[in-house]
Amino acid sequence: MKIILMMAMTADGKIAKNSDHFPDWTSKEDKKMFMRVTKEVGVVIMGDKTFFTFPKALPERLNVVFTLEKDPPETENVKWVTGEPEKVLAELEKEGYKSAILGGGTYMNTQFLERKLIDEIWLTIEPKIFGDGLGLFGGDTNVDLKLLNVEKINDDAVVVKYQVLK
Repeated sequence: MKIILMMAMTADGKIAKNSDHFPDWTSKEDKKMFMRVTKEVGVVIMGDKTFFTFPKALPERLNVVFTLEKDPPETENVKWVTGEPEKVLAELEKEGYKSAILGGGTYMNTQFLERKLIDEIWLTIEPKIFGDGLGLFGGDTNVDLKLLNVEKINDDAVVVKYQVLK
C-alpha cells in the first residue's frame, strides 16, 4: 500500500503551535488540494489529537484514527484503530484501498517514518513562522529523499514532493 504523508508546514518547519492548534493557518489552495487528494485516495490516516482539532470527521473519505481511548465515540466515516500501523495498513488493503494519505501529527508521522511505511512526502510550505511548535517528525531520524516536484500553488506557498528512499 502506498502511503503519502501530506502536511502543511511553516517556513521554519512547524506543523502546528501545539497539539490543540486548529489548522486554520494554511492557505485555501492547500486546503483545496488536501480535500481533492484525500477524496481521490479515499482514506486519510491520523492520530486522535489531530482528529480532535477538526470540528467533525472529514466527509466523503474514510478517517482512520489511531487512538488509545477505550471507547471512542461512534462517528460516521471514522474507523478507530489501535496497535501496529502495519496491521492497520494490511486491513485497509484487504478492504480494497491501494493508497492512503497520512495526515499527522508529529507522533504518527514519526511512527510511520521509523517503520519505513512512508513512500512519498508532500509538504505545503506556507509563508508563516511559529518559532516554537510541533515539528514534522520527532526523535532522531536520518532518511534520504529524492525531489519529485515543486509546484507554486499561490503567490507565497509551494508544494514540495519527495520520494522516500528506502
